[in-house]
Amino acid sequence: MSQSLTMLTAAAIMNPKVITVKGLATVASATQSMRAHHTQTLIVDRRHPHDAYGIVTATDISSKVLAYGRDPRTIRVYEIMTKPCISVNPDLAVEYVARLFGQWQIHSAPVIKDALLGIITVTDLITKSDFLENPKAIALTAEMQKAIHRAKLICQTQGHDSSACAQAWAAVEELEAEVAYQQATKVPKTALEEYLEENPKAMDHLLIDNWCSG
Repeated sequence: MSQSLTMLTAAAIMNPKVITVKGLATVASATQSMRAHHTQTLIVDRRHPHDAYGIVTATDISSKVLAYGRDPRTIRVYEIMTKPCISVNPDLAVEYVARLFGQWQIHSAPVIKDALLGIITVTDLITKSDFLENPKAIALTAEMQKAIHRAKLICQTQGHDSSACAQAWAAVEELEAEVAYQQATKVPKTALEEYLEENPKAMDHLLIDNWCSG
């Protein structure tokens, strides 16, 4: 994707202060930790470097302990936690974090890359991301139009058989696919196909298997 389009990532909006809990801790102690740190999510520590992280939330405590009148002093965190939990790469764009949350119906996740770096929540996505000021669908569409103009100019000046021309249209195709994915639509005719209709002599150089819209 074009590097001129700035993407806000999970690392930029995550909370680096992660409150952890042992799997053997009681639900009572986990609840006290949530209250003390004003959080609804605890990350369950790994037992060893090759183990997976777990997660326990206020919803887990409410639905699995409180709802059934169970004694939180006798229930262990490992009995109600989710493990392994969904984790987020710090370099992931916030739009994809939001999709991940929606796909798995979760509200928070640890941010992990080799080590536990932070935690990100739906609240972070809503309050810290720039989706109000900078909707990505609009930004991507504008970037795609610039890429189309750039590709046409390069092909006209350097020739349709140049590698620069092919690379320019490859960049357009990548952006075009991302715009279609963002908008959940199918592209009826690609920008390259429209260009080839206007410039049929370029077809032998640019129309290859990769340039299909089917």
